[in-house]
Amino acid sequence: MNLGLVVYVVGVAWGLVRIDARPLARVVLALLWPLGPIAFAVTLTILFVASLIAFPLFGAVVLTAAAVTWWAFS
Repeated sequence: MNLGLVVYVVGVAWGLVRIDARPLARVVLALLWPLGPIAFAVTLTILFVASLIAFPLFGAVVLTAAAVTWWAFS
């Protein structure tokens, strides 16, 4: 069985057992629980891009590091 599927099924089971809500809300929350980590990743990406614009020196360092990494591994 795929590790991601196992994690998803365990999360659904945990949500069904531990959430203090009505049955329909339990099922919906248990099925949608992976949206939390996805939202976290999207938020961090947006903050990272905003920091590149708000702090140009940080952006220059990041672009330099990306260029050196690309050059070193290509």
